[in-house]
Amino acid sequence: MPTRIRLQRRGKKGQPFYHIVIADGRAPRDGRFIEKIGTYNPLTNPASIDLNMDKAVKWLMDGAQPSDTVRRILSYKGAMLKKHLQVGVRKGALTQEQADGKFNEWLQAKEAKIADVRSNVENEKRAVKKSRLESEKKANEAKAAAVTAKRQAAAEAEAKAKAEAEAADAEEAPAEAPAAEQEEAPAAE
Repeated sequence: MPTRIRLQRRGKKGQPFYHIVIADGRAPRDGRFIEKIGTYNPLTNPASIDLNMDKAVKWLMDGAQPSDTVRRILSYKGAMLKKHLQVGVRKGALTQEQADGKFNEWLQAKEAKIADVRSNVENEKRAVKKSRLESEKKANEAKAAAVTAKRQAAAEAEAKAKAEAEAADAEEAPAEAPAAEQEEAPAAE
């Protein structure tokens, strides 16, 4: 029975979520499995991986063959390095303390690298948000200036029309006053 370490798809359409499982090589992708050793969520940035390192190394040492994607995941998390170091301990090339020291050193460097990637992602998100906010402020200011100019032009046009109407009324009023006096004069006689 060739055992495989592979991904078992979960989640809904368009939102994949995977379980990392130990399964018989003849079993279907989402079918029966022997043991679940972790989860993998590719939607987060960086992808979130939860892995039981001891079980993964145990199954690798027992001869389970990982799929290509799982091999990359195990390598990313350090399970392949730990297996390599354990083979060295078995052969006598390293002591267990040396192997643990090398693994812990690698693990600290890897965690620092991941933390750096996360901070870069956060900084990038902040920068994008800030630039969007600034462009929105500029657009709002431009709209406000256009609206103010339009209102001012309308107010000027209204004031000009009002002034012309008053001037026209003023011209008509003196012309009407002498005519009114002439009409009143015959009534006085």
